[in-house]
Amino acid sequence: MIEVLAKLGRGPVFLAGEVLECVITFTNPLSASSTSATSEMLAWASAQIHCQFHASENRVVLPPSDGSKHDVQAENETVFVPNRGERGQCILSTPPKILFCDLRLDPGESKSYSYCETLPIDGPPSFRGQSVKYVYKLTIGCQRVNSPIKLLRVPFRVLVLHGLKDYQFPQDEAVAPSNPFLEEEEGLKKDSRLADLATELLMVATSRRSLHLYNISNTRGKVGTFCIFKTVYKIGEDVIGTFNFSEGDIPCLQFSVSLQTEESIQEEFQRRRGQPVSFSTHARHQEACLHTAQSSFSLPIPLSSTPGFTTNIVSLKWRLHFEFVTSGESAGTCLVRGSQSEAITWTGVEQMEVDTFSWDLPIKVLPTNPILASYVSQFSSTNSITI
Repeated sequence: MIEVLAKLGRGPVFLAGEVLECVITFTNPLSASSTSATSEMLAWASAQIHCQFHASENRVVLPPSDGSKHDVQAENETVFVPNRGERGQCILSTPPKILFCDLRLDPGESKSYSYCETLPIDGPPSFRGQSVKYVYKLTIGCQRVNSPIKLLRVPFRVLVLHGLKDYQFPQDEAVAPSNPFLEEEEGLKKDSRLADLATELLMVATSRRSLHLYNISNTRGKVGTFCIFKTVYKIGEDVIGTFNFSEGDIPCLQFSVSLQTEESIQEEFQRRRGQPVSFSTHARHQEACLHTAQSSFSLPIPLSSTPGFTTNIVSLKWRLHFEFVTSGESAGTCLVRGSQSEAITWTGVEQMEVDTFSWDLPIKVLPTNPILASYVSQFSSTNSITI
């Protein structure tokens, strides 16, 4: 028996273009109850990253798969196929890397191997929607002699920040000699600076504030104004907005604000022409506001949610969805006088005419620091299997 343990040192969330590092440890456990401990042998072990695409057959027409060769090989249990037995299509994979060949472990002995791979920067982000899913996994394949392959899958999350691909890193001020080994070290240095660069770009993009004022009105007149100071956010931030109903001509009885994502399938992959888009609500604020001059809301963007993105199959956008309930009468008729005596009691009317209308405000949601997103990730940094 051999225990295989895979550990992602920094956490299970990465930016596309970063280097994923995983330490894989093979151990021949020494059991206290065993009387005759023996050495264990593994023929080989290999590792590979792949992205699996899943789609709802009721909503999406799957694109043709170009992985027919892999389907034939998957029938052979001695061939390393990372996505063997999984549903959907493998749309992205890195070259497999051999960790070792002919490994012998004595009782109580363990050996560790480091696997490093740069995540493709042009791949889709991790996403679990109503119509499609993009799932990333690191798969370690191990085989004993004359035995089928055992697979250890390590799921992780990928965030995509547009603009990193075309960024030109500044040259160092010191003049370096022409040496291929130094150029390789510079490439590694570039990868290590990628997360810091992404954090800086995100801070610049989401720290810009400017006053955005919107008039809220229906066919009968002005209800109020809405104010928001920015429309670009990172996941984990709060969307804050304020209302001013004091200048409105139409009394607002109630409002609600929902933070939503809009998942739409590209037209050529739709199962039915003109099929509706899918909406998901991540946070909601509702408030009764009759005779309220000003009000506000704060909606958190979950760290576990997916930032907006677009692929050749699906598009994900964020928006604020507003719903207003207004009175069909003037503000003064919303209360009635309950007594003619000196002590006057005002009560609400039992029935009144109301109007409802909605409004959508698009916003932009970007990724955040992957280390911060790792704290709420559903994935574990450590996975193991026994073979």
